[in-house]
Amino acid sequence: MTRTTTPPAAAAVRPRHYPSDTTDAEWAILEPLLPPPACTLPTGGRPETHPRRNIVDAIRYVNDNGCKWRSVPVDFGVPWRTVFGFFQRWRDSGVLARIHAELHQRVRLHDGLNPRTVAVILDSQSVKGAETVGAATRGFDAGKKINGRKRHLAVDMRGMPLQIMVAPATNRDDHPARDQLFRLRLAHPEVTVAWADSAYGGELVRWSKSFLGITLNTVPRRKDQDGFTVLAKRWRVERAISWIMRARRNVRDYERLISHSEAHLTWTMITLMLRRLTRPPRPPRSEPHPVEQADAVVKPKPIRLRAQQSRTIRLAPAALA
Repeated sequence: MTRTTTPPAAAAVRPRHYPSDTTDAEWAILEPLLPPPACTLPTGGRPETHPRRNIVDAIRYVNDNGCKWRSVPVDFGVPWRTVFGFFQRWRDSGVLARIHAELHQRVRLHDGLNPRTVAVILDSQSVKGAETVGAATRGFDAGKKINGRKRHLAVDMRGMPLQIMVAPATNRDDHPARDQLFRLRLAHPEVTVAWADSAYGGELVRWSKSFLGITLNTVPRRKDQDGFTVLAKRWRVERAISWIMRARRNVRDYERLISHSEAHLTWTMITLMLRRLTRPPRPPRSEPHPVEQADAVVKPKPIRLRAQQSRTIRLAPAALA
């Protein structure tokens, strides 16, 4: 009597229990984007023991609920060291960056837009760092009174993050913005216009235009602004920051490595874009945003032209002779 056994990796995945678990539609999009197992490559490797969908669900669980890696529930059927190992390898090999870029283009096509955007909006967010964050990778933001790290985001006109960079917190945004704009130019050479707040102004505007070919426009605060006010263009990146903060792992920075912080932010946006792709496309806005519409209807100040009186030219008697 011959008994056939099913490989563990091909076994049925666990039932879905948590809100962070992938749906069948999301997994159908994400699975082809993951790298092939090492055992299927010419270089060879050990066959994977656990289903990848369980590993992805475990990573998303840690990211969404903010628990420790050692606290991964046992019903995933995957040891926490294996989950963290895949999290680290996919980050180091650039798999996360490639998946993020691919899903970003698919979301824009899903909404009926050009897959590549030429305009971005920049902003930053300071978050507190836990005791696990080393002194070499943290700083102090005197404006926000926060000791930790700062996240620099570049989003498109729909608010989908195009690039996320983490750096030590500081009260200056123009210095890390040079690194951010340089990375943005290398990864997305089609970007030509960027909007940001007044902290990105000054010499950065001239440097961005002359060295990178990116026109950086600043959106200043209103003169009558008291506290937080929704501003044109900038409200899109503020909304993206609120999307990131829905994942509890991103409320505070616990990572020793900056690359791990960027990986958690990337997983948050991958989850958001997968859910966006499994829903009906968003209809285009028939009217501009109320804030931008109000700015658009502001009439320019009239230009007063002062008519000059004609002067009579008198010729000297000697010129008449």
